[in-house]
Amino acid sequence: MKRKLGKYELGRTIGEGTFAKVKFAQNTQTGENVAVKILAKSTILKHRMVEQIKREISIMKIVRHPCIVRLHEVLASQTKIYIIQEFVTGGELFDKIVHQGRISEDEARRYFQQLIDAVAHCHSKGVYHRDLKPENLLLDCQGNLKVSDFGLSALPQQGVELLHTTCGTPNYVAPEVLSNRGYDGAAADVWSCGVVLYVLMAGYLPFDEADLHTLYTKINAAEFSCPFWFSPGATSLIRKIIDPNPRTRIKIEGIRRDPWFRKNYMPVRAKADEVVNLDDVRAVFDDIEDAFVSEKSENSDSGPFVMNAFEMITLSQGLNLSALFDRRQDYVKRQTRFVSRQPAKVIIATIEAAAESLGLKVHTRNYKTRIEGVTANKAGQFAVVMEVFQVVPSLFMVDVRKAAGDTLEYHKDGMSKAALLRTMTR
Repeated sequence: MKRKLGKYELGRTIGEGTFAKVKFAQNTQTGENVAVKILAKSTILKHRMVEQIKREISIMKIVRHPCIVRLHEVLASQTKIYIIQEFVTGGELFDKIVHQGRISEDEARRYFQQLIDAVAHCHSKGVYHRDLKPENLLLDCQGNLKVSDFGLSALPQQGVELLHTTCGTPNYVAPEVLSNRGYDGAAADVWSCGVVLYVLMAGYLPFDEADLHTLYTKINAAEFSCPFWFSPGATSLIRKIIDPNPRTRIKIEGIRRDPWFRKNYMPVRAKADEVVNLDDVRAVFDDIEDAFVSEKSENSDSGPFVMNAFEMITLSQGLNLSALFDRRQDYVKRQTRFVSRQPAKVIIATIEAAAESLGLKVHTRNYKTRIEGVTANKAGQFAVVMEVFQVVPSLFMVDVRKAAGDTLEYHKDGMSKAALLRTMTR
């Protein structure tokens, strides 16, 4: 079933969260591929999220930079809000670390240089991200970094120099943020950048404890050690960044002058004097019940979604489709998808039966199955969505993605369950 949203043709779901889902789409006028974040107005109003969403959208429009996911426009129907964003094909930097482990120092430095350029641009616009972590850093098809998810970002109020809201992911958050006292958003972002650099080069977190009290104690004291494979230059810079005192912590200007940072450094700068228009944001949010575009389905066929050639291409990096159908690869772990020649209804029925046999909760609608369960260590819950797509009449693809829960636990435990489900549907 194809859906049209103004000039955009909506395709498969590529992401799903608590308050929104993200769909692949194509601009029918230009042929450009985009990602469409869809939020229900009723959900936004119920949870009193209007100002937060409006702020996130406005910030993404303000901070236009090659290393930041670009927001094209905002549309609305009578029931939903649609955020049209740049479609980034390379996935999360976090996935690269999970699958590959630590990366080389030179590669980590290049990502870090791009991250610092993006964060510096945000700060120049008075914007502080406040949730910098590998899960919010995407990679494009050329391996360049793109900062995303400005949902916790802050714009300073006039006459107020310090921020007071505690937010972000604890392992990446600066100690002054955890202390519930006022903090400098720029210094807090720098700390998070340092933790990201450490994770890239080490393959694990500098602060990672099971209980929050111990975790916070170690963060407050900056109690960590650098592995032996870190070069002296990298170790020196990381210790200047992961400094528990925000007043002595190195600033972005100092990072850019650091000899380790400057090696092979090619600054990425935003286009000068780019005009930012917020009219579409005001039209959607100033009267959230009125502004809308046409949303319609082209047919009522209840079969699985049929993928077109453009969507198949975007599933594989470098426009090489061999990885999609090479049975020697571990699709669930690396590509989070697998193929089957079983009929779509048989695939769904088998997934449901297999999930229930594992004691997991199952809900299926429109060839999409949501599976919920508790992690093996009983530390938390996760949810996995498995959706069936038709590639050709005799071949179907099952896309597996995290819908809820801790990302690392999902990779450790949820994906192992998904792998078992995969073997049952072949």
